[in-house]
Amino acid sequence: MSRFHPDGCPPEAGQVFVFGSNLSGIHGGGAARAAHRQYGAVWGVAEGITGNCYAIPTVKAQIAGPLSLGEIQAAIGRFLEFAEQNPQIEFFVTRIGCGLAGHKDADIAPMFSSAPANCSLPDTWSFWLHLPPVDPKILRSESQAVRLEQERPEALRGMHL
Repeated sequence: MSRFHPDGCPPEAGQVFVFGSNLSGIHGGGAARAAHRQYGAVWGVAEGITGNCYAIPTVKAQIAGPLSLGEIQAAIGRFLEFAEQNPQIEFFVTRIGCGLAGHKDADIAPMFSSAPANCSLPDTWSFWLHLPPVDPKILRSESQAVRLEQERPEALRGMHL
């Protein structure tokens, strides 16, 4: 399985959709909404396997603000342990913590540095995981290019998008 996937693309058939949730398990927006509507995430499940998904909490209960980076790192640690113990399952990790929770990719991506081979990560995280830079040909939208330009200007230096 590929270690990276283009950010914003859907998972391949059979992959478990990994998304950021809130401690109430209200899957109402962003990737959590997609998890509920398209991949069977059960309302009220804040962490762990739910439907064809794995929820990682990034936001407080009742959507009362983001969890701390330490709390998110602990939840990611639990997920990575689960992924390691279940090599037969392929996981499709979204940019958890970087939407409603408001954290930066630069803070979240390194938390996945020990992700096992059965985890496919967003390609926009490759920079923070000390892997080859993003190929601009795979950027799927103008918003991806703008985000990449804001967070990793050196990755796009000299390129015309």
